Amino acid sequence: MAHSKTLRRLGTLALAAVVGTAAMGAGRYAGVPDLAGSLAVAGSLLASPAAAIGAADRLFRQEALPAAQTEVEDAESPPVFTTPAPEELLPAATPEPQPEGAQEQAEPAPTPGPPPEGMGTVVSAHYEQGSGAAYIPCAAGTIKNCTSLSAAEVAEAAAGPLPFSIEVGSSEPQVLIMHTHATESYELEDLGWFDPEYTSRRTDTSLNMVAVGAAIAEELSAAGIVTLQDATLHDYPSYNGSYERSNATVRSYLEQYPSIKVVLDVHRDAIETDGARVKAVAEVEGKTAAQVMIICGADKNGNLPNFKQNLAFAAKWESAMESRYPGLTRPVLFDYRYYNQDLTTGSLLIEMGSHGNTLEEAVYSGHLVGKALVGLFTTGA
Repeated sequence: MAHSKTLRRLGTLALAAVVGTAAMGAGRYAGVPDLAGSLAVAGSLLASPAAAIGAADRLFRQEALPAAQTEVEDAESPPVFTTPAPEELLPAATPEPQPEGAQEQAEPAPTPGPPPEGMGTVVSAHYEQGSGAAYIPCAAGTIKNCTSLSAAEVAEAAAGPLPFSIEVGSSEPQVLIMHTHATESYELEDLGWFDPEYTSRRTDTSLNMVAVGAAIAEELSAAGIVTLQDATLHDYPSYNGSYERSNATVRSYLEQYPSIKVVLDVHRDAIETDGARVKAVAEVEGKTAAQVMIICGADKNGNLPNFKQNLAFAAKWESAMESRYPGLTRPVLFDYRYYNQDLTTGSLLIEMGSHGNTLEEAVYSGHLVGKALVGLFTTGA
């Protein structure tokens, strides 16, 4: 009998150790820093591992931004031109435009298995290049024309030469990567579901758009293209006015570094269908990548006088990405948007996946996008 009790005690201790280890693992996954926080998720580990991970993730997301920070601002509002000193430079190390583009051609496929109670569903979708009157071919990709310009006018502008020359090997900065909505973020794990309480925004720059921009900067800098990255959270603590603040930041950099030719505003999209969040994906070299979409603004009452040069850059960048990594891109969205694209002839916004994608997928795409830019800037294609 004593031997049996000893075995039971040993079994209980072993079970406790397993639960404790699993709790710490779940805590590390979600960013819970200590054992006390991790034990908050341990109680449900045996009954429902998925629910435990969700609980851990909610603990981590205590620093995520509240829903009130996700109000949509008017991107066309007149910018306020103040010029602060640039934030800390991160050499070579990171709109919410509503989802548009070729979404009508996507066929979302739900991830197998129901989500835990109270959680929402994440579905995967791949967006094809467009066809028909609204879509203008640009070598390997397409441009979705949402303006009143004719297809011929758009095609002519897109076929123009690259409006700048990147000096590879120069010690002077050539590219600036920044983030008007830096706190936009992703799922941490591909679980097939999401927590509705999670606003898909974080201030931790290792988990938001800054991390994705850093991947692009890494590829450019490794190729000898000096790239600066601004990590300012222009959308925190206030979301409204983000574009006015990022306008001032970019102007400050351009004043200090007139050698900058290209300014990339790196975002992620937010795509939903029937209450589910959509992750836009492509299989590239055996890995899942977040699909990307360039947004190029068209002139409206003189606000973007250089829009044709930006469009030529967009068309060539689109083609460079799609020719190297077929399926990576959605069609370029050419529309009456502003997004501070009057500041250089190489100013564009790029959406890196959606809030249904994982951070890993978006960072992987950042490397692919960067490699395509290197090819474009060094070989012209």
